[in-house]
Amino acid sequence: MKRFYLLIVLLLITTLTAKDTNSTEHNVSTQEDITQKEVQKQIEREKKYAKEQVFYQGDDYNLSAVEVNEKSLSSIKVIEPDYDFNMDDAYSDEQ
Repeated sequence: MKRFYLLIVLLLITTLTAKDTNSTEHNVSTQEDITQKEVQKQIEREKKYAKEQVFYQGDDYNLSAVEVNEKSLSSIKVIEPDYDFNMDDAYSDEQ
């Protein structure tokens, strides 16, 4: 009877340790998969950043069509600023 219990205990121990090794191997492969996915995400972010930088720097764009002609500015009337900014009426008690 003792041998029977001992046999059952040994079987339980071996099955539990076998599950632990399988789960550890699975976790390692899962961790590698997660790492590869994160690396791929970061590569995509880098590509997007590089594409946006080309746009922001504007090296590939020809904007000469929207430049202002300096000679046409001389015909525009200069508006003098009104420096009379008196707030006394806004803060007076009389309304």
